[in-house]
Amino acid sequence: MGMDINANSLNIILPVGISFYTFQTLSYTIDVYRKKLKPTNDFVAFTAFVSFFPQLVAGPIERATHLLPQFYKERKFEYSKAVDGMRQILWGLFKKVVIADNCATYANEIFLTYQDQSGVTLALGAIFFTFQIYGDFSGYSDIAIGTSRLFGFDLKQNFAFPYFSRDIAEFWRRWHISLSTWFRDYLYIPLGGSRGGTWMKVRNTFIIFIVSGFWHGANWTFIVWGALNALYFLPLLLSNKNRNNLDVVAKGKVLPSWKELCFMLLTFGLTVIAWIFFRSDTLNDAFQYVVGLFKDAESYLMLEYYREHGKLIILLLLFLLVEWSGRDNAFAIEKMALKQHYVLRYLFYLVIAVLVLSFSGSQNEFIYFQF
Repeated sequence: MGMDINANSLNIILPVGISFYTFQTLSYTIDVYRKKLKPTNDFVAFTAFVSFFPQLVAGPIERATHLLPQFYKERKFEYSKAVDGMRQILWGLFKKVVIADNCATYANEIFLTYQDQSGVTLALGAIFFTFQIYGDFSGYSDIAIGTSRLFGFDLKQNFAFPYFSRDIAEFWRRWHISLSTWFRDYLYIPLGGSRGGTWMKVRNTFIIFIVSGFWHGANWTFIVWGALNALYFLPLLLSNKNRNNLDVVAKGKVLPSWKELCFMLLTFGLTVIAWIFFRSDTLNDAFQYVVGLFKDAESYLMLEYYREHGKLIILLLLFLLVEWSGRDNAFAIEKMALKQHYVLRYLFYLVIAVLVLSFSGSQNEFIYFQF
């Protein structure tokens, strides 16, 4: 037609969060087709389900079987649910503003200048991004779930303390639960799941992880990130150990065993390496970053590299302590301080609120808005 086709012709502006409500409506269509759900005749309820604003732009991805029926019911204000929702919103804001945005400041700088950094600085940069993406995305989920609870809606948990996982299979049961279960139910199981032979298991595992990577963006870094997680997952699947850790780690105990601690650190380390590929602009940057982790080995023993980021490191350790203490709840502070005198309880909330306000100067967009 006389038009020159080039890359700029494909710069199409897409609505924010299109992948989230696309998957949400796909699940409705598929469940109706499978006769797991009757098609609704209530157009208003259906459109409200698709465009439900708290989780519209970044999830969690809700199933019609769970959320749609809630629009048919008359809702009344419940004080206990509202308080619980406000508590979860507060913790979500803390994760986003205090943890994620602080980590982003250092992570962005280190990833931008990675060629000039020491090995320990690169390691810290990767760890900071690891907490940035967790605080950012799980923080959004907490805000969305808490806001929904204020309006009388219950959304499903989207994160279940994934960085305390003892293997990669457990990590993926706890990270972005709504997406991983979507791929399981609508892609992995229809492909045959793990019921077939070894080749089918390997094929299906790579398909869901690579598709998961592609879902995040048309960049080779995301594809390799997905493939790397598939490689992590395969040994567990082939040895039938992928469902070994279904319970909460160190349930009923103050501290994990040495074995649990070692497995958690190993899983966390593998996750950090994978996040480097997710964060990098190109595959070359990612590989060079990983190689750079092993240069200047003596830098890992020099305290000045840690002092430079000392305040943030202490903040992350305190954050991990709070998360660990509430790991068997829906969110870390769900039941924290509830048994204390109301003065101490509200003082605890006030401290969190002050921290959120203190760190709210820098404004960073939610990472998952781009997906």
